Amino acid sequence: METKDRIIVALDVDDLSKAAALVDSLAEYVGCFKVGLQLLTAVGAPRVVDFVHSRGGEVFFDGKFADIPNTIAGASKAVSDLGVKMFNVHASSGRKSVEAAVANKGESLVLGVTVLTSIDETECISIFGDTPGVKVMQFSEMLLDAKADGIICSPQELEFLGQNDELSSLFKMTPGVRPPWAALGDQKRVMTPAEAIKAGATALVIGRPITNPPKEIGSPLKAVMLIYEEIASVL
Repeated sequence: METKDRIIVALDVDDLSKAAALVDSLAEYVGCFKVGLQLLTAVGAPRVVDFVHSRGGEVFFDGKFADIPNTIAGASKAVSDLGVKMFNVHASSGRKSVEAAVANKGESLVLGVTVLTSIDETECISIFGDTPGVKVMQFSEMLLDAKADGIICSPQELEFLGQNDELSSLFKMTPGVRPPWAALGDQKRVMTPAEAIKAGATALVIGRPITNPPKEIGSPLKAVMLIYEEIASVL
């Protein structure tokens, strides 16, 4: 896996004109672009995916499917037909819903969302009845059994998951990554890119530190290059 393939840029914008400069300048230097609910809702999924593909980029479709198995089956078939590299489904939808996604994934990868990085321990206990570490492990084991390709979790859970050898085959994507020079924003459980890779991450989803970097960093491309160098230093 090339170093650049470990960088996934979050296109958290509301129209294609704002995404254009990012895709055009970064497609050659990153693995793919995450298109999420904001852009998908504002523009429409087929148009967004075609737009990124037309500019040489790959797509991680961050639709976070969470529904009954029949609905997720249909949604998974529809999004895989768009030719996306990967898409995700909430593990909390249950095993049968994950299996429905896997059965309809086509050539795409299916990743399971475990516990969102914006959720702290107190809120996780309130929602799921246990701490993030315990729930992420439980969700990950279920996702593996359901033959999902990977998981999405906070970097804080990576080392804990690494203690379970059976999970080593899972692609591990983590948001909540902030370079030393970036603000935390609304992420609560974070690591730097180097820390996350050393802890076992396969790929990192990074948004604002790249798309809106601090003035002292300069351009999005400069931010990507700094992150690339940081990742390469620990591989």
